[in-house]
Amino acid sequence: MSKRILVVSLGGTISMTATEAGLAPSLDAEDLLRRIPEGAVPVTVEDWSPMKVPSASLTLSDVVRVADELRRRFGDGCDGAVVVQGTDTIEESAFLLDLLVPEDRPVVVTGAMRGPDCLGADGLANLADALLVAAAPSSRGRGTLVVFAGEIHAAEAVRKTHTLRSTAFVSRRGPVLGEIVEGAVRFLVPAGRAAAMPPIDPSRAMPVALVRFALDADDRMLRALPDLGYRGLVIEGAGGGHVAAGWMPAIRDLVRAMPVVLASRCAEGPVLSRTYGYRGSEVDLLAAGVLGAGDLGGLEARLLLTLLLMAGGTKDEVEAEFRARVGAAHFNRGAKS
Repeated sequence: MSKRILVVSLGGTISMTATEAGLAPSLDAEDLLRRIPEGAVPVTVEDWSPMKVPSASLTLSDVVRVADELRRRFGDGCDGAVVVQGTDTIEESAFLLDLLVPEDRPVVVTGAMRGPDCLGADGLANLADALLVAAAPSSRGRGTLVVFAGEIHAAEAVRKTHTLRSTAFVSRRGPVLGEIVEGAVRFLVPAGRAAAMPPIDPSRAMPVALVRFALDADDRMLRALPDLGYRGLVIEGAGGGHVAAGWMPAIRDLVRAMPVVLASRCAEGPVLSRTYGYRGSEVDLLAAGVLGAGDLGGLEARLLLTLLLMAGGTKDEVEAEFRARVGAAHFNRGAKS
């Protein structure tokens, strides 16, 4: 029996055609599917195109809406879903969907680095591969996946590393989860997924700031956060998770008011916990009550903290849940063999 796969189009380069000002979203899911040769992917496709936007304009509420629709469609019998969007924020929306869609049925996110009318357009190949992955029995129980250039990435490990190349996406912390070879889906690591969050009310605004440490940056931005209405903070520290000594008084004040998380601004590697002991080091920050992000990058840590705050609970409860999730093995699944 043919698998029922939902294709959700949110816009992005894969849907963009030329205008006088440059590429702009114009195609919906049905338009994209028409461009795939009949019979190329043996699935029964349903389509839904709730918006046509560049992915930098997506909001958390948009992704929550998509997650709610995916859960409804899975309840109606869909076997999997493909979400098509712009590449700029794929790593963030995929991570959110991984946390918001609890079902074992696969959610696959893809897009394109080159528009459909450009030479070397990659969107249709990515869409066809994503449909194959969404329909594959071996994709079940793996949560949300990102498919690009014939490779399959875990939602919490995927990174966009180039502004133009069709091979822009890689997996942090180890090999890709799998690949598509000669029309067949091959996974290289065992199945595993993040524990899903309870349903989220997108109207419950809990803004979390993301601040990247930079050489000679002062602490004025940090001190302004409470008055600006922020409810949490993620700091991308230098190296293994380090900031200037002059930041520490402001950070200690913030820890008393809100959850503060430490990630690394490095492209690879976890935030450290017990190596450096100087003022402003990871040991100093953690001793002040800052939470370590483990293997999570700043983008993912910010989204996880935001959802935990939106789910409710005291500051201590939110911090305990953050620690538990960061310590869980599912955040290392991309590095397993």
